[in-house]
Amino acid sequence: MNNEITSVLEFWFGSAAPEQMATHRDMWWMKDRDIDRKITDQFTSLYEQAATGALVHWKEDPLGCLALILLLDQFPRNMFRDKAKSFATDEQALDITRYVLEREWDVDLALAARLFIYLPLEHSENIEDQNVAVSLIRSLGDENYTDFAVRHRDIIKRFGRFPHRNKILGREDSKEEAAFLKEPGSGF
Repeated sequence: MNNEITSVLEFWFGSAAPEQMATHRDMWWMKDRDIDRKITDQFTSLYEQAATGALVHWKEDPLGCLALILLLDQFPRNMFRDKAKSFATDEQALDITRYVLEREWDVDLALAARLFIYLPLEHSENIEDQNVAVSLIRSLGDENYTDFAVRHRDIIKRFGRFPHRNKILGREDSKEEAAFLKEPGSGF
C-alpha cells in the first residue's frame, strides 16, 4: 500500500487502538471547522487528483478503493461544506463502491471500513441505491447506522431527493419539502 493511501486511511480511522477509534468516530459525524480545515489542508491535492481520475491505479485493491471513496465522498463534505462542490464527486465515489461490491471486496474489511464503502449508496438520490444501502448497512449489525440509512431512504422515497441539499444546489423547495425542512432532524 502506498504512503498516500496510508495517510488517508490513518487520518480517517486512526490506529487500531479502541480509544483512538472512538475519537475518530466522533470526528466522522460532527460538523467542526477545525476538522474541515485539517482535511482541506492535508488532502485537497489528493482530492483533486482523485476527481480527475489520476489515482485510478488505487482501485487495484480494497484499501485503495476505500481511500478513494473517502477522498471523493467523505472529504468533500468537509472541504466544501455548504457548497455544491461537496457533492461534485459523489457519482465517482458511487462507481467505486459498485466496483468494490462487484468484486465482493467489502466482505473481508472491518465494519467501519465497510460502512464507508457503503455510504456513497446512502448519499445517492436514487431509490435503488438507497435500498441497497439499507440492506448492506443493516448487515453490519449496528442499529444506529441502520436507522440513519433507513431515514435517508425514507426521504428519497418521499421526495425523490434530499431537500436539505436544495438551497446548496440551487433547487427550489416544493411546499412539502419546505414544511419538512422546518422539522427537527430533517437535515444530515
